[in-house]
Amino acid sequence: MGTAVSDNAPEISFVIPVFNEAVILEESVVALCEALYARRWRFELILAENGSRDDTAALGERLSERFPEVAVLRHPEPNYGGALRQGILRARGRFVVCEEIDLCDVDFHARAIELLRGGAVDMVVGSKVMRGADDSRPLGRRLATRVYNGMLRVAVGFRGTDTHGLKAFVRETVTPVVRACVVEHDVFASELVVRAHRGGLRVLEIPVTVREKRAPSVRLLRRVPKVVRHVARLMVAIHGRGDG
Repeated sequence: MGTAVSDNAPEISFVIPVFNEAVILEESVVALCEALYARRWRFELILAENGSRDDTAALGERLSERFPEVAVLRHPEPNYGGALRQGILRARGRFVVCEEIDLCDVDFHARAIELLRGGAVDMVVGSKVMRGADDSRPLGRRLATRVYNGMLRVAVGFRGTDTHGLKAFVRETVTPVVRACVVEHDVFASELVVRAHRGGLRVLEIPVTVREKRAPSVRLLRRVPKVVRHVARLMVAIHGRGDG
């Protein structure tokens, strides 16, 4: 199982929203914890469960008994952004890594933490579409990412290449940005990156390799109307209040 960390506060907090992930949760958490033990990092792993209808919550609690670094946070409804926000605000580490249970990309962790420790950046965003990235998702989902990024460019003037997925940042620097965000669900992750850019934080994108372990837990077409509504709300929040 690995050696437990000391009683000191963790250096790194990993926050992973989970919704109906009972099929892959145990395998993913065990593999991630073992990889992090191998690096001898002081870490905590926050599973931000949100409205699951399967055994995700109960399985998460059993994993927290097995691994002292694992904690389960319960968000009352299916809400990726709400759970991610709650998990970030609960984090205790100097650095926070926002992960996905179907990715658990330790290579991204290593590169991002090295950059953050160096002090030259405040946030590292894993881009699925920049030069050097390798995205193995189905064509429809890859196209949807590009369309969504295009919406953000038009709606709020976003100039990066990606916002949703892997990211890591300095907790104390980015927490005020988290608290300023007004949109939840899938668009919260994008608002966080957009506001970090507009607020003058030092944001760096790095390419990532995407190898998902399962199909999305929520079908793409079902997400589209809600995403469009929340992007519109984000546009009003950014421009209507003169933010950034």
